[in-house]
Amino acid sequence: MVSRPIEDDNPELALARKCIEYTGTNLFLTGKAGTGKTTFLQQLKATSHKRMVVLAPTGVAAINAGGTTIHSFFQLSFAPYVPGSEALFFKDIRFTKTKIALIKSLNLIVIDEISMVRADLLDLIDLVLRRYRDRNKPFGGIQLLMIGDLQQLAPVAKNEERQLLKKHYSSLFFFGSKALQKTPYITIELQHIYRQKEAYFVDLLNRIRNQQTDVETLKMLNERYLPDFNPNKHKNIIQLTTHNAQAHQINQACLDAIRKRAYTFEATIQGNFPDSSLPTDKCLTLKKGAQVMFVKNDSSSEKRYYNGKIGSITKINKDTIEVKCQGEGEKAFVVDPVTWENTKYELDSQTKEIHETVEGTFKQYPLRLAWAITIHKSQGLTFDNVVIDAAAAFAHGQVYVALSRCRTLDGLILSSPIQAHAIISNATVEQFTRQMKEHPVDQQQIAHLEREYYYELLNEQFDFQSLIKSTKNLTDYFAKHLQQAFPMLLEKLQNTCQSLQALVPICEQFKKQYTYLFRHTDDAKNDQTLQERIHAASKYFSVEIKKIFEQLLQQLTHVEIDNMDTASHFEDLFNRLLDDYHIKKATLEAFQYQPFDIKVYLDTKGRAVIKEEDLEKSYSPRTFSADEAKTFFATHFISSHDEVFDLYNHLLQWRKAKAKELKIPPYSILRQESLVNIAKNKPRREKDLLSIAGIGKKTLEKYGNEILEIVAEFCR
Repeated sequence: MVSRPIEDDNPELALARKCIEYTGTNLFLTGKAGTGKTTFLQQLKATSHKRMVVLAPTGVAAINAGGTTIHSFFQLSFAPYVPGSEALFFKDIRFTKTKIALIKSLNLIVIDEISMVRADLLDLIDLVLRRYRDRNKPFGGIQLLMIGDLQQLAPVAKNEERQLLKKHYSSLFFFGSKALQKTPYITIELQHIYRQKEAYFVDLLNRIRNQQTDVETLKMLNERYLPDFNPNKHKNIIQLTTHNAQAHQINQACLDAIRKRAYTFEATIQGNFPDSSLPTDKCLTLKKGAQVMFVKNDSSSEKRYYNGKIGSITKINKDTIEVKCQGEGEKAFVVDPVTWENTKYELDSQTKEIHETVEGTFKQYPLRLAWAITIHKSQGLTFDNVVIDAAAAFAHGQVYVALSRCRTLDGLILSSPIQAHAIISNATVEQFTRQMKEHPVDQQQIAHLEREYYYELLNEQFDFQSLIKSTKNLTDYFAKHLQQAFPMLLEKLQNTCQSLQALVPICEQFKKQYTYLFRHTDDAKNDQTLQERIHAASKYFSVEIKKIFEQLLQQLTHVEIDNMDTASHFEDLFNRLLDDYHIKKATLEAFQYQPFDIKVYLDTKGRAVIKEEDLEKSYSPRTFSADEAKTFFATHFISSHDEVFDLYNHLLQWRKAKAKELKIPPYSILRQESLVNIAKNKPRREKDLLSIAGIGKKTLEKYGNEILEIVAEFCR
């Protein structure tokens, strides 16, 4: 059950929701720790009408966000990308037809924890999307929702990677992406903090986050430095460290200090669940008295624990673990193993909806040792009592992330004083943040973007340039490589280009009409005159493009091509034409009787690129029945004479049998064009056979006698 939308009482989140639902503008949604970014994402996933996927830079972040990693979704390597090296990345990408259809059908890509995404990774996403969507628009024309806080954890890069990338990027942060800089995007900063309620603590955190750490701030903060404090003497308190080794050492030492029997619980892993995505240990070793942290929210109606809640084990054996948490009195509860799912996105063949399907599962107790945890792993968690060792902070945002994990200042303890140099700033981030604050987004701007997006989609509805371009590209390729084999089909393609071009002036005239009506109404969707013109135009153009295309596309599906490279290029061009045609056909049909609507348009367009029954509309060479082949051959290939077709068919069957016998491709024996010319000319001597294009001395030596015998037998 979806809870009450968080944006109901939050004006910034309400603006963000409108931006995502009713515009195509890219959005960077940011805000301090605890401002509701994660909750907003969860509710957006549950209720948005847009076809979306949720991605994150790390496995753990992806599991927490209920999505998948950027690298796995796009099949990208972890190597740094520099402009011009895309061939190195594309050689390893092998998308299925269904995956390509999924990418083409998307309206929105959500990237969580964007602060950790490098600029070069965002540019790689752009390259993949433009390859399979609109090549002329950044990110293929898809909308991006980027969620995160630049004052928290920064992108990770090895020193040699930094040296390589700084030659091409002004910043490694996501906003340094060359693709993102080519597209307008807005920033909405969330203001209301849900995690901390104390005004003075919120103010302190803000000063650290905004690089305004003066002497007074450090003094107030370091009052929480308690040199004699021993966390091992206190329950339900966790230490945050800067390095993994520190956290592991503390946890192991504390566990070893408990003189009781240890129990190890083996996780059950099924399918694909990468080690980098594991929320806790595969082999989880615990003892009675061990301090633990829950690493998942309780999905039961009791809601006994949440991700980040601290407790102590009060009872343990090989079958049972009981945990008691602070504030629960003497009441302990039994913890059961839970299952995490590693999901991937797929298309439902029946509903054409995007679904998260389970690729692998990880079943384990939702616990981990919690005397210590790294600051990096604590991102997104909330604690009541924290000991922070941030003196060795080495990266931008570490101190702020650590401090902002705690609900109250009194619950925060420093194991060493924090010096000014430990609060590491980034000049590029500061400059970006200043510029962001200079251009706040308001309701009026979102309303303007919504109106312009409606007009943009209306223009797209009655723009045939993409269809004209894909038809022309196929026609040009046909003229260059397939003219001799299919002369009549080429002529039909050329006529189709002319017919499409004839629609352009009609579209331009209609555009003037609806533009005038649109500019003179405040409510386009409910303007009767405008909508009547849209209905009439949708009906007219729907009839016209069906008349132009339907017979031609049916005929093109019957084309057989011997050469593998030619066939591959033809398939690519033909499928692009099919996509453009089916999108245009579907969207025109959708608005013949109902008002033009953003939600309906996007949904119709997304569904139109999903092919029924494993892309049955796409090109694939096929075997014809005798009557079907004769009709197609006679109409589009070489001749309407039965004897020519019959001889060609004899030769085709011989070639097929020979290829099977020799275990080689049919086209390596004899090209299709050569079979056609043999059927036309009926050579009876070797000299005549050599005059056929594509037949040389080697072919004559290998197959000449058999071919001449087939011709002679046919003529007899």
